[in-house]
Amino acid sequence: MFSISDHEFKQLASYIKNNYGIDLKDEKRAMIEGRLGKILLQNRISNFSDYLDYVFSDRTGEAVSTLINKITTNHTYFMREPSHFFFMRDKVLPELKKSVKNKDLRIWSAGCSTGEEPYTIAFIIDEFFGMEKALWDAKILATDISARVLKEAVKGVYSGEKVASLPPEWLKKYFIKHESGYEVTDRIKNEVIFRKFNLMDRTLPFKKKFHVIFCRNVMIYFDKQTKIELVKKFYDVMEYGAYLFIGHSESLYGEETALKYIMPSVYRKE
Repeated sequence: MFSISDHEFKQLASYIKNNYGIDLKDEKRAMIEGRLGKILLQNRISNFSDYLDYVFSDRTGEAVSTLINKITTNHTYFMREPSHFFFMRDKVLPELKKSVKNKDLRIWSAGCSTGEEPYTIAFIIDEFFGMEKALWDAKILATDISARVLKEAVKGVYSGEKVASLPPEWLKKYFIKHESGYEVTDRIKNEVIFRKFNLMDRTLPFKKKFHVIFCRNVMIYFDKQTKIELVKKFYDVMEYGAYLFIGHSESLYGEETALKYIMPSVYRKE
């Protein structure tokens, strides 16, 4: 069992907070020692001091990507928090169909993990527009900080357990069944653009503003100030009338944002 000293933990926590916004509290120390200890063993690193040197000096990004994967939980599945998708289908898309005259629909799944969320959004859009879908540019931008989860998302292959919550007709329409699992069809894959992106970048490099942003179960890792700053950045890249969806376990308070509260974990720019 590897042990991390107070100094090493502070070094690590400071690096993670400054670069990725994640707030590593002291009570996470045992979890950190357990999860990162396996990396030390795999890389034949004898102590945490050498491991931190290894992470800080790595220019490939692989070491820090592995670190982020270990200290966060990439737990996701199709139709997670389904009320959001029903609201998207029944309220948001009908509004946007009327208001977006140029048929250029801009949706961002921020912190998309292994892709279940943006693919679910793509299913909802496809079902909603039906034959009219060809008239719309409704590609979804899906970003994450982890190269590993993005690689899985691009493959788009999921176990039976992962797709169990989906309607049977969606499995037939949007997936191809293999021995290895269920693969999202190329038609739907082409509707999602996956990119590596750090939400802590000072500015968001988007020329056009978004109509919908999903950033669910990401801000649970951030302290209050980091969350306020991120929501302000989201606000600045949202069209008026655009919606922000956050996780059910997350909330924004009036003093934290100019966004209007619509329903639990759904906000609107007005």
